[in-house]
Amino acid sequence: MFKENDINILLLISVLFKICLIIYGEWQDVTQVVKFTDVDYSVFTDAARFVTEGKSPYERATYRYTPLLALILTPNIYVHPAFGKLLFAACDLLTGWLIYKLLKLAGFSLPSPRSKVPVSQSQVSCQLSIDAVLLYTSLWLLNPLPAIIACRGNAEAILTALVLSTIYMLKCEQLHLAAVLYATAVHTKIYPITYALPLYLWLNSRRRSKCSGKVTEYLWNVLWPSRELLVFASIAIATLAVLVGVHYAVYGYEFLEHTYLYHATRRDIRHNFSVYFYMLYLSAESEWAFAIGLLAFVPQVVLLVAFSFEFYDDLELCCFLHTFTFVAFNKVCTSQYFLWYLCFVPLLLPRLATGKTRVLAAWLAWAAAQAVWLAVAYKLEFEGDNVFVFVWLAGILFFVVNILVLWSMIAAFDAVQNKSKLNHKLS
Repeated sequence: MFKENDINILLLISVLFKICLIIYGEWQDVTQVVKFTDVDYSVFTDAARFVTEGKSPYERATYRYTPLLALILTPNIYVHPAFGKLLFAACDLLTGWLIYKLLKLAGFSLPSPRSKVPVSQSQVSCQLSIDAVLLYTSLWLLNPLPAIIACRGNAEAILTALVLSTIYMLKCEQLHLAAVLYATAVHTKIYPITYALPLYLWLNSRRRSKCSGKVTEYLWNVLWPSRELLVFASIAIATLAVLVGVHYAVYGYEFLEHTYLYHATRRDIRHNFSVYFYMLYLSAESEWAFAIGLLAFVPQVVLLVAFSFEFYDDLELCCFLHTFTFVAFNKVCTSQYFLWYLCFVPLLLPRLATGKTRVLAAWLAWAAAQAVWLAVAYKLEFEGDNVFVFVWLAGILFFVVNILVLWSMIAAFDAVQNKSKLNHKLS
């Protein structure tokens, strides 16, 4: 029914939708009490203004990002205040295009026997029509959630574009460019560092076919770094070192403090989706507050390591599980963080041969639980009602539903992989 060139129509619709959102946002900011533009965008713009004046972007209170972002947004001062929104919308569009390319790569062209790119059992039988590719791509390009977040002036679209670009370049066996993109993503926001272990294992996983089944041989082939891994790691580390070194030379310790260290020790007592919110709020003045904040990382670390070794051969799935776990178990959780893992969903849904109803039900529950939290938070933030406990209870509900989504996705892919292994044995 559809043709391959129809992706251009889909992209055009997405562009027009985003332009309309930006224009509407400008109108709402001027005429309404509740502003459309995200408060972070004002922080970005103020930091960019300091950069144009030859000052540090960290002179703007609450600017906790790389100076590179403030530098990129200096056209907000020189050209037009909406430049950054257009840039973020373009990155959101790029994310959709990368989803399309990755779906095509998985659905139309299975790796040749000579390919060094590892393929999981769940990917072997994945063949998609152009209709299916465009349908799943539209889940991002026509999705109002990422579009609104980008057009409100939130920079998360830069991260989704960088992360998916890294995966796409890896699948195309462009290790050098993939390493540069990955290092840039880690520099821009620290959370992609959690992909380091899955990438390490994935780049080595092509040698599994040489394993005889012995534990020692398995450990050697999977854990001992391959040539491809050494190339990727050396370029990524060198790129990150240059980015960090240059910014440290210009801005000193405050760069490290605000870009990296702050996020490790952050204790945000403002209401957010995190299940830890109320506990951190009540213990803000406690002498144990710092230790409690560090202990919150333990469940994250345990699950991230477990998922790495269990699912590393399926890079998109493993990165999704990593990101979803990182966000759900994080000390701070806001709506824009959801984009970090939602960009993987269109890549995973086509490969669900079983459990689709269960997965759909879990995601609908996820949306409903989010709506419940937002309704209670509105009472707190805009009406001033003392509903802290109810915000916390809504956060617990949302956390439980997140676990349900995580379980449903893992169960569905376990079923797909088991079925693929059985078919492989029978053949």
